[in-house]
Amino acid sequence: MFKRSAFLFLFLVNVVSSFAQEELVSYTIGEKFHDKYRYSNMLAIADDGSEGTVVVRAYYTGIVLRPKGYFIEHYNKDLELVSEYNYKLKNANFIDAYVRNGQVYLLFLEYNYNTRSYQYEVHRSPFSQFQFTKETLLSIASDPVEQPLDRNFYNRNFSSGFTTSILFNDDKSAFAITTHYKKRKIDQHTIHVFNANLNKLMEHDFSDEVEEKNYAFENIAFSKDLQNVYLVGKAYFKKKRFNATERKFQYEMVRISNTSRSVQSFYTPGKFPESLKPIFRGDELLCIGFYSDRKDNRYNGISYFNLDPKALEMKSETFNPFSEQFMMDKFGREDDKAIKDLVFKGMNITKEGNILFNAEEYFTSNSVQSNSSGGRVMVTRYHHNDIISAKLSSTGDLVWARNINKTEVTQGDGAYASYSSYTKNNTTYFFISTSSENPQQLSDDRIMFKQGLSRNRNVFLIRLDENGHMKYNKVIDDTEARLPLMVSVPYIDHQNDELRFYAKRGTKKQLVQVGVK
Repeated sequence: MFKRSAFLFLFLVNVVSSFAQEELVSYTIGEKFHDKYRYSNMLAIADDGSEGTVVVRAYYTGIVLRPKGYFIEHYNKDLELVSEYNYKLKNANFIDAYVRNGQVYLLFLEYNYNTRSYQYEVHRSPFSQFQFTKETLLSIASDPVEQPLDRNFYNRNFSSGFTTSILFNDDKSAFAITTHYKKRKIDQHTIHVFNANLNKLMEHDFSDEVEEKNYAFENIAFSKDLQNVYLVGKAYFKKKRFNATERKFQYEMVRISNTSRSVQSFYTPGKFPESLKPIFRGDELLCIGFYSDRKDNRYNGISYFNLDPKALEMKSETFNPFSEQFMMDKFGREDDKAIKDLVFKGMNITKEGNILFNAEEYFTSNSVQSNSSGGRVMVTRYHHNDIISAKLSSTGDLVWARNINKTEVTQGDGAYASYSSYTKNNTTYFFISTSSENPQQLSDDRIMFKQGLSRNRNVFLIRLDENGHMKYNKVIDDTEARLPLMVSVPYIDHQNDELRFYAKRGTKKQLVQVGVK
């Protein structure tokens, strides 16, 4: 076990702000530990079952940075580093990672040239005593293709060959793998469903549906017993000609079980749903998202659908346009007002049945720039902009919608950008990390968080109460937490109303625990 610093008590601090006076949040900053890998990306952070924390990272070394393996850290409930393990693994095609039932799971997609097939492989190990084992979860015969894993749900390629995607539910208790193989007259689409222990729950032949449409699933939900799977995404029509008012795709929900299947399209004349996410409210199946009044990607409001969980028959639907006040909050008096590129970040159902959710404006951009050798390289930038938060009534009517102006861009690890949210007692808390000392005051009701230039970063807490009224304050100062927090990927402990953040810069790392009172 690592020795605890004699000065750990110096890091046990409470918030000295108006939020502390209201006794809303407190925080504890753990001891700093040395880390040998300067460059890494967070893959997973989870509870160990005993109030401790397990962190999984991919690390990179070399003059030209290349992935060299996976680093696993285990912290106890006092934020002390108990153990760490270096799992060296080069040239692996990583997909996802999660921690469950005392084990670390790493999921890969590899091509086996001997069997001429794509294989989903899982490497797993107990984190109490590291010893990774490898097993093949799924094997699909196919010739090698340039990009089998379709990471981009919004620009899918359905040309001849093999494509696959994987979707986890929010708590990573189960996942579905879709495989689509197309060659000449063969057009086969299969959905494979597993629980987190890697037990296969079902396998469903979806080929008859792809005769007319190709599916790009974006979100997933499971029934409580994991016996019904609900996939939502775009169904692209294969016909070549479309009217000017039509889109080449429509959103659909697909329910599968071991014995049956249901399909429901979201089609209302003059309304074009976008970014739909399924969620259960008790025994009710809801689908929440946005919509456009025309066939482009500009969002005009929030959509709500209530469906029968078995047959997927539409019980009710509601389209709530963004109000003029919301547009004023977001854009001020700008003439060119377009809301687009929204990605869901959090959704909660209150005790009264209301829906609280938030989304972020997220998109990527590319540019060419010179490198140190005098060459030209393509650089991808990741933009994390405004936060949109809304409350819907139990019947799907819009109660309020608020916009938090924010602008962030990164070329590297997005874990430091964006935000995290937590909902308690009809109030939503947003945690934002920024180098700025204070947000820019745009008007009485409008503020703007900008990225800032300092290496040290402050953590701000924004609170939206049940009526959508906003308060904000700095809750962790950059003089107290000298390492930047990976604010967008915390472990959230709903039982104890706590969030645990991983903080790292260079060769130093620590955990920060925040309690919402």
